[in-house]
Amino acid sequence: MSDIMIPEDGGGLIIDEPMGEALSRRYLAYALSTIMHRALPDVRDGLKPVHRRILYSMMELKLEPQSAAKKCAKVVGEVMGNFHPHGDQSIYDAMVRLAQNFSQRYPLIDGQGNFGNIDGDSAAAMRYTECRLTRAAILLMEGISDDTVDFRTTYDGENSEPIVLPAGFPNLLANGSTGIAVGMATSIPPHNVFELIDGCRLILKEPQVSIEELVKLIPGPDFPTGGVIVEPLVSILQSYHNGRGSIRLRANYRVEDMGRGTWRIVVYEIPYQVQKSRLIEQLADLIEAKKAPLLGDVRDESDEQIRLVLEPKVRTIDPQVLMESLFKISDLETRFPVNMNVLEASGTPRVLGLKACLVAFLDHRREVLIRRCQTRKAKIERRLHLLDGLMIAFLNLDEVIRIIRFEEQPRALLIERFSISENQADYILDTRLRALARLEEMMIKKEFDELSKELAELEAILTSEAKQWKMIDKQLIDVQKILNDPRRSLFAEAPQGLSQQAMDQHLPKEQITVIVSHNGWIRAAKGRIEDGSELKFKDGDSLAFLRPATTADKLLVLSSDGRILTLPCEKLPSARGQGEPLRLLLDLEESARIVDVFIAQTGRKRVMVSKSGYGFVCLEDELIGNKKAGKQIMSVDGTEAFAALELVGDRLIIWGDNNKILVFDCAELPIMTKGKGVKLQAYKDGGLKDIGMTRSDGSAYWYDGSGKAREFKDIDLFKAKRASAGKMAPRGLRGLRPPQI
Repeated sequence: MSDIMIPEDGGGLIIDEPMGEALSRRYLAYALSTIMHRALPDVRDGLKPVHRRILYSMMELKLEPQSAAKKCAKVVGEVMGNFHPHGDQSIYDAMVRLAQNFSQRYPLIDGQGNFGNIDGDSAAAMRYTECRLTRAAILLMEGISDDTVDFRTTYDGENSEPIVLPAGFPNLLANGSTGIAVGMATSIPPHNVFELIDGCRLILKEPQVSIEELVKLIPGPDFPTGGVIVEPLVSILQSYHNGRGSIRLRANYRVEDMGRGTWRIVVYEIPYQVQKSRLIEQLADLIEAKKAPLLGDVRDESDEQIRLVLEPKVRTIDPQVLMESLFKISDLETRFPVNMNVLEASGTPRVLGLKACLVAFLDHRREVLIRRCQTRKAKIERRLHLLDGLMIAFLNLDEVIRIIRFEEQPRALLIERFSISENQADYILDTRLRALARLEEMMIKKEFDELSKELAELEAILTSEAKQWKMIDKQLIDVQKILNDPRRSLFAEAPQGLSQQAMDQHLPKEQITVIVSHNGWIRAAKGRIEDGSELKFKDGDSLAFLRPATTADKLLVLSSDGRILTLPCEKLPSARGQGEPLRLLLDLEESARIVDVFIAQTGRKRVMVSKSGYGFVCLEDELIGNKKAGKQIMSVDGTEAFAALELVGDRLIIWGDNNKILVFDCAELPIMTKGKGVKLQAYKDGGLKDIGMTRSDGSAYWYDGSGKAREFKDIDLFKAKRASAGKMAPRGLRGLRPPQI
């Protein structure tokens, strides 16, 4: 084997550059390719490149709704060979999804054969399945041959493909889209086309219409699998304003009376993108693990329609209570994320709201209309030009025949004699003799008049923006008639507290006492412990909190970093030993300390207070979370959480490091779910030292160094507006609350 000689300069094949720059440039190119050509849909037609190429190839193969279907393998081969050289399986997977009526609200492909099912089973191989376009797909491509959209050359330079489809309806919102790019993602729920077009027409009528007005026509997503949307209207409005949020979706069910006081629940619609087989498996696992104490059995009796039968464990419970408990712990209720991240017409990724998406679609439809009218106008003008020359020939028929018959250069002589163009002369020379009959002359005049009238109409449309929008409005009405499918997803309001009520009534309860030490060790002792002085702890540790509870309760832990962490009491370690560190049971930061622990109670309120003297009122139901990391309730930048005081009175007593007391009404505090809150007391230096609560119609107390309660005399003298400095505290004051145990 001969040695290969490489020049010292590398022959131009070696590039000398820093590794960081080389990697950055190449990764940026990969990221842009992923964003532009794979993951994000175009706001105008709602399609990614692979879907657009599939539909365009099928149109080229003339696989229209009235045509016979062809093998999917043939279509995949055409797409891969001509437009999309990225593997046949990825193309076929995209094609299968376009044909699934449980994935697409308006399927764009009519699939024949096994295209998978809602159980999660895969589609048959492409050699066994056949496909053709649906009427919805034809609407997306209608007018593509009239120069309505731009084309670009394909990867091999041999063909051309559309950059975007004409899009006869707002497919982006109608069918939705999901995708993950580099550093960004998209998740758009499907909607009802009839409602979307009503929204578009309202925008055409009132361009300044608000999102609130649009939501009256488009109340929310419309999923292909139906279900019940229980997301509050305020949250849906926020998602449509910002383009980000989530939609809470539940299964739809009915209660069947079995007689003699027995009943069962039949689920006939499940949440979007939930596989039925996995849902059944999940419910069965919950029964086996005794995490669904109200559910006795689950059966799948589905055929072409979904039918999941849920049997209660006891017939005395309320069916709604049973379902509420299952919604909380299973995929019978899911949240569909909303992240309307799309590519604008310029190719720029951007998160758009509902109105912005509809406006972008309408702007695209106007451009399509203008280009289509311009193309048709050019064709009519060419035809009228030829007909005009032919009419001249009819008026001078004898002379034309003489020139053609006897002259050596009839084309040039016709142009000179009758002042016609070369195209007109060629058209006259190419005309057959039978076209010179009197009847043909009348038909030519009729065609000329009709085309002239159409030309005038096109010119009127092209010069009037109002007529353009009127034409688009008419087109949208026609689409509504074709895709008029009733709404499938319903709306309801989720009842509050029923799931917890179910657990409270039917979970086995056992009285316990929660014991938490200063070093953060926790345990649960059976029964009630009133006096903690006999409890034993590790050396250097002592009792911090003693809370009565039951095994069905949830323990809430307030950490100094402003988080509330939730821990089911049934999972607490036994008090036979020293317990376990709370940091092992919860994701508690090393730098954070435990400020307070309390048992969650539905409907109760608490005053959340930070050391810097800011606070707000929060519903205790909002504090409960499911994650080990808890919920960030208080914003404590530069300070720390101080207390979560139960709201049992109507007045707050604030004692600051300035040794001043301030009393004000609790009504001055806002009710919030999270945040920093409002200022409680004004300080020049320091912050909050203690906080207490009292009733305006009762006595107030403060505590001295020995822990003895003393009556707060003349408390009204300390009353002022929130955020005041207050007045000097009584001598001997050591606290506003009894010693915490």
